[in-house]
Amino acid sequence: MPISQAASRIPAGHPEGYLEAFAQLYTDIAELIAAKMEGREPEPFAKLVPQAADGIRGVRFIEAAVKSSAANGAWTDM
Repeated sequence: MPISQAASRIPAGHPEGYLEAFAQLYTDIAELIAAKMEGREPEPFAKLVPQAADGIRGVRFIEAAVKSSAANGAWTDM
């Protein structure tokens, strides 16, 4: 193993903060679960975790981008 790989767990090409971003998501999701189990409101920032609807909007965006590209860059509604 090259020494450069031994110095970091992050694959080449990933920016600094990559692991921290996932750690924060896991922390926020754990807070949402704990709040639900304890019958309380979660911490406000935990509510910023992406939901299924966010993923659906992302897929619609990609579909519109592909459609726009096929139409020579024409504006495409989502």
